[in-house]
Formats: sequence, structure tokens, C-alpha cells
Amino acid sequence: MENKHGHIEQNRARIWQIGLFSLNNTSTNLFLAMMGYVSYYANGIAGLSVVLISVILTGMRIFDGVTDPVIGYFIDKTNGKYGKFRPYIVIGYLLMAISSLVLFFTTSLVPVILRPLYFIIVYSVYIIGYTFQTAVVKSGQSVITNDMKQRPMITFFDSTFIMFAHGLVAFYVSVYLIEKYKTFQSQALFSEFVITVVIVAGICSALAVVGIWSKDNVKYFKLDEDKKQQIHFRDYAAIIKHNKPIRMLVIAAASNKFAQMVYGNSTVLVMLYGILMQNYPLAGIIGIIVGIPNLGIIYIGIEHAKRCGQKKTLVRSTYLAIIFQTILMFMMIFSDLTNVSLRHINFITVAFLLVFTLLNGVKSISNNIVVPMIADCTDYEYTLSGHFVPGIMGALFSFIDKSFSALGTGFVGIALAIAGYSKVFPQVEDQLTPQLKFLTIFFYCIIPIIGWIVTIFIMRFYKLDKNTMKGLYKK
Repeated sequence: MENKHGHIEQNRARIWQIGLFSLNNTSTNLFLAMMGYVSYYANGIAGLSVVLISVILTGMRIFDGVTDPVIGYFIDKTNGKYGKFRPYIVIGYLLMAISSLVLFFTTSLVPVILRPLYFIIVYSVYIIGYTFQTAVVKSGQSVITNDMKQRPMITFFDSTFIMFAHGLVAFYVSVYLIEKYKTFQSQALFSEFVITVVIVAGICSALAVVGIWSKDNVKYFKLDEDKKQQIHFRDYAAIIKHNKPIRMLVIAAASNKFAQMVYGNSTVLVMLYGILMQNYPLAGIIGIIVGIPNLGIIYIGIEHAKRCGQKKTLVRSTYLAIIFQTILMFMMIFSDLTNVSLRHINFITVAFLLVFTLLNGVKSISNNIVVPMIADCTDYEYTLSGHFVPGIMGALFSFIDKSFSALGTGFVGIALAIAGYSKVFPQVEDQLTPQLKFLTIFFYCIIPIIGWIVTIFIMRFYKLDKNTMKGLYKK
């Protein structure tokens, strides 16, 4: 890489542009939330074993990470009349929509001996589409805005929309679909599920295209027309070598994501709400109840990021997550959470809702603030090398992030198989045993706490704090 140094012209966006562009992330998270239940489809409808589906999904997640550097490379090379980012949003959505419909409608119709291979092929197409669209999530923000006070707003919109996306999906499944079809072993349940997600995600993707439209042009791609950059695959290695902030950020985010993939696993949520608490509809209802309070917590976090910088906000929100998760863990151990009821409000209900609200608010901040921090690393890279490479930076982040987080899905499946659930996943109607209670606490509390401790340690070596970022921009 060339060793060029420079400062960056400021680029601001309208708030509605940031908000609409964030719906691209919402679209991918709707598909992600739906695919969180694919193990139940593959196991209960398609007849794949717990171990096999866990291994397949882990492998697909790693494949997802491998495709990121390739797509990121082509994003940085793209400069057509339709822009750099919009084509990837549209193509990504279409690939995910078509493959999802094919997966959920046809896998069970394929001969049993061919189902694993068929599932892998169709799911691979979904992964490619997912990579197309998520690559824009990580890279497109670099052209939306580079204003230090606006970038935290990306976290606000991302956190808000993702919270509602996952919350509404959980509500839709636990309150509506399960009530209607009674069990996950229903083809009709998944048919209705996938059609709904495809429609809503399509609307979000279309609005995201509108949000980035005016920014998706050459004016915002090169930052300095006098610097003609040549991007090569070898630049990935060079960036990893000399850009320490992106190294630290991806490790911290990968630790966070591993924890998130474990505690957010659909099977773990069935174990928590359906078996431990014996109230599975609560899994969806609680997300709606705490939604508004969570917005207040997220808003406080964003204001803190504007004043103190994104690094400090990530670290402090992670500390708070550890505290609240520890409190919740003790409640799960020493309290009878079957007494949590929205019909008969009591002390344990109030305490659980309070802790859950605070925990999910700070988790939303710590999980999502890493996205605009990638843009900080992109700007830092420009001052080091003269290369404006949002695609490569986003792909580097996603590659390592997804590769490590892939272990989360496999970890849950393998741990359950060792515990005796090798043929079928735990079901809502299962009885609570000491073993299931321990596994629920382990997955939902202990693993996240360990992951967050790693994040805090790694962020000690991430130097792009508020003062450092101020020095990157022209006055």
C-alpha cells in the first residue's frame, strides 16, 4: 500500500437519510431473525438431526464470513450509474427472498437422502444474498456521514429498528404463529412466516435505497479526486497489519457476537421462556413491553457517545450489561420465574421486567455501536494509506465477526447433543429438569458475561477515542 496522509472533508446527512438507510440493516435482521428458527424447520419438518443441522448452520455461517472479503472487494471496485451500494441492496434482497421461499416451501418435498445437500445449496444462495446486503450495512455508512455527532445516530436507528425487528418477530412467532399452529412441527407455520418476512423486509430494503440515493455517487466515493486508488486483494493483509484499531474492533465485536448468537438462539429462548418460565408467549410480549423504555436507554447512550466518544460508550455499556446480566442470573438461580406474570403483577414480575429492560437497553448499545466504529476505522485507514475502502473495511470486520460468531450456533447445538438432545431440540412443552435449568443459565447468562469481559479487555488497545477522531478531520 501507498503511504499517503491526509485529512477528510466533512460530510453530513439529513436525519431522515440516516434513518431510512438503517432500514437496510433492519431488512437483513428480519431475515436473520427468521433464520433463527430454521433449525426447528430443518429438524421438525425436513427431518435433519440436531447435530447435523448444527454442523451445517455453523459451516454456512463460516461460508458467510468467507464471502464477505470478495463482496467487499467488488463494492470498492463498483462505480456504475446505479451507484456503489444500491445494486448490492437490491440484488441481496432478491437472493434472500427467493432462496428463503424455496427453502421453506420445498426442502421437505425432496427425497430424504438428498435433503441435506439440497438444504446446503439453497441456504448457500441465501448466504450470498445476505452478504450482499450486510456488506452495505458495514460500508455504506461511510458515505452517509462522517460527522462525529451524527455517526452515533446510526447506532440509535440501528438499535431501535433491530430491537423492534427481533421483538416483533418473537411476538409474531410466540403469540400468533404458535397459538395458531400449536407447534413448530408445522409446515403451514413456516410457510406463513417466510411470506410475511419477505414482504416486510422488501419494504425496508426499498426505503433503504431511498435513504442512500443522493449519497450513492462518485462525489462521496474518493474523498479526494487527486488520489487515484488501486484496490487489490493483497490490501486486506496490509490493512490487518498496519491498522490496529480494526484488529481490536473485530476481536471485540466477534466476542460480543458469539455471546449474542448463544443467548439469542431460538432454542435458548424456548428453554428460557417456554421451559424455565413456562410462559413462551412472554418471549414476544416482553419485547413489546420494554420497547419504549429501551428507546430511552438507547437515547441516553447516543447522547453519551456524542459527548464522550463511541469507544467509551461501548466500554461503559458493556460494563453495565455484565452487571444486569449477573443480577438476572441470580434471579434465574434463586427465584421462581414461573411467577412472572403480566396478568397478576407481583414483585418478581416488576423486578424481572426492570432488570430485563435495563439489560436489553445497554445490550442494544454495545451490540450496535460497533457498526459506526467501522466507519471510524475506514477514515483512519484513509489518513494512513490514502485509500478510501469502506467495502474492504466492512468485509474485514464481517469476515472475522461471522467466522467467530458461527461458533455460537454450533456451540449450542453440540452442547445440547452432549446433554442428550441429539435427535430433537428442546420443545415448549418439555418439563424443566436440573440439567435444562443449568444449560439455560449457562447459555443465557454465563456465556454472555464471559464474552463481554473479553470485549472490555480488548478495547483497552483500541485507540480511536474522541480526541483521536477529532484530529482526522479538516476544520
